[in-house]
Amino acid sequence: MLVNLVEILKLAEEKKCAFGAFNTPNLECVNAVLAAAEKLNVPVIISHAELHEEVSPLVKIGPVMIQAAINASVPVCVHLDHCENLDYMARALEIGFTGVMYDGSILPYEENLANTKKAVAMAKNYNCGVEAELGALASREGGMANASGPVYTDPDEAVIFCKETGIDALAPSFGTAHGIYKSRPVLDLNRVKTISRKTGLPLVMHGGSGVSPEDYRTGIANGLRKINYYSYMSKAGTNAVKKLLEKEDVTFFHDLALAAENAMEADAENAMRVFTGL
Repeated sequence: MLVNLVEILKLAEEKKCAFGAFNTPNLECVNAVLAAAEKLNVPVIISHAELHEEVSPLVKIGPVMIQAAINASVPVCVHLDHCENLDYMARALEIGFTGVMYDGSILPYEENLANTKKAVAMAKNYNCGVEAELGALASREGGMANASGPVYTDPDEAVIFCKETGIDALAPSFGTAHGIYKSRPVLDLNRVKTISRKTGLPLVMHGGSGVSPEDYRTGIANGLRKINYYSYMSKAGTNAVKKLLEKEDVTFFHDLALAAENAMEADAENAMRVFTGL
């Protein structure tokens, strides 16, 4: 069933857990994530990142995601991830996305604030919640993670930002990075706890792939309610294809696609178990 970001984060808060937000740039990813969520009977967020536009146009994958969410037996939010262009966000809202994340984290504070206010105003005309980012991760979306160099979110600044923008969820920077980690990240999870307490909002972990189960659990206890996860799930699919090709001469692409889908489902299921405490 299709639900909005606010609803799914409320469920997470009630259960004192986090729900996974998985990028799904193609049908195999959509199928894998929803199959795992339905198997475990847990809510889930399927996301489309603006940077995937060239390989997976919003106009094509967006309606597929919406219909898949409607057909699902568990609550599903269809979310726009890391949107830097408000015109692009408007297109997602028209398609029917129920969550949007405006990312102005690399902009000067005042510009990020102003654009986030515009995003919130836009979403009010739709059944849609808004997430924003304050601070900056060690690497940009789609890059290799270095586990160093983040601009940590200031808790007091976060309070002002959340109040002035009216957002529904905040993605703070506390040491994670996008992509595949070259070394174990060092996370400031006390910062998460402080920001959660001061803002009263559900918090989001970006760069969730590759974090240890212990750090996930501590972060969730400290206020994380949404964890973005994609790189390691995608890598699991790639590895499954490589193994299949090593064993046999595959003629049909759908055999490769199915191998990737099954591997991604298993990886997503493992992540969901940690996020929800199953």
